[in-house]
Amino acid sequence: MNEQDVEKSLKGWMDPYLRQDLVSAKMIRSIDIVGDSVRVEVALGYPCQDFHPVISEALTQKVKSDTGAQSVTITVVQEIVSHAVQKNLKPLKGVKNIIAIASGKGGVGKSTTAVNLAASLAQDGAKVGILDADIYGPSVPHMLGLSGRPEIKPGDRISPKRAFNLDVMSIGFLVDEDQPMIWRGPMVTGALQQLLQQTDWDGMDYLIIDLPPGTGDIQLSLSQQIPVSGAVIVTTPQDIALLDAQRGLKMFQQVNIPVLGLVENMSLHICSHCGHEEPLFGEGGGQKMAIKYGTDLLGALPLNLAIRYQADQGTPVVLVDPDGEISLRYREIARRMAATLALKSRDYSARFPTISVVND
Repeated sequence: MNEQDVEKSLKGWMDPYLRQDLVSAKMIRSIDIVGDSVRVEVALGYPCQDFHPVISEALTQKVKSDTGAQSVTITVVQEIVSHAVQKNLKPLKGVKNIIAIASGKGGVGKSTTAVNLAASLAQDGAKVGILDADIYGPSVPHMLGLSGRPEIKPGDRISPKRAFNLDVMSIGFLVDEDQPMIWRGPMVTGALQQLLQQTDWDGMDYLIIDLPPGTGDIQLSLSQQIPVSGAVIVTTPQDIALLDAQRGLKMFQQVNIPVLGLVENMSLHICSHCGHEEPLFGEGGGQKMAIKYGTDLLGALPLNLAIRYQADQGTPVVLVDPDGEISLRYREIARRMAATLALKSRDYSARFPTISVVND
């Protein structure tokens, strides 16, 4: 038995979120063989804490069966790294990865999806922040039960609010709830850049940005100016929503931001009395769009009263009922999203020293 035998065995197990084996995904940190004992360290590039024992058990049995090793120890650790952003931009200080949650139009549940995905990542052991970039309709504070002004520190630095292990920033903290935001595009873009750059994001694995709906000048400017590692498009199965979602997807492609996948919201209505399922807004649209544009359908979410109710109550549904069907769907989508990002190109800019030229 040698290292190649162990590697061959490990290649025979497919990670359900990466959809490839851990060797090919470059997530095997080390293989140590002493006699008939094998030790393998796995460094997973996406958060999934309660899935670690499943990986460990599956690989232990696989290696024992394939190699005849008497003792196999599989150690799984979480190692989330920074991934590449647009070529002309550098990653934001204090943030490893920015993921933009976008939609081509309003009313498809984008903000609710962003909040629940952020909370799901945090549940799985990641350090997560969320920036509410919807200047005209900031709803994230309400969905997380937050209010009041954030603390402003020396140098005009802003301390993010905290809720449910999430760092949160929104224009909604800085204006009155009933104050209309009558701002033109450049003002909106400038305000969001300030919120992004002046907030003290500290050691975030992921910063989820809830972008304004649409594909106009504001969205395009933000996509060109914010260092984004990947984007997720939220849509419904309805043809009109899909048309707008396609525009959003193409916008990200044009500015060289990887689209990590689609989330089909309100895919089914499930009757709370009899359990009858009915596709009120059509069916299969998200899958067809994913195939057409060579991306993934990360998951589908039903039209469910609990999602809306908990958003209005200020607590994400994934935290109220973590083992419920809806919560499990959100967590699966979050893991697939993070796993897809984990396979993208890494950012190595921090490894290169900054060179300054000084005239004596």
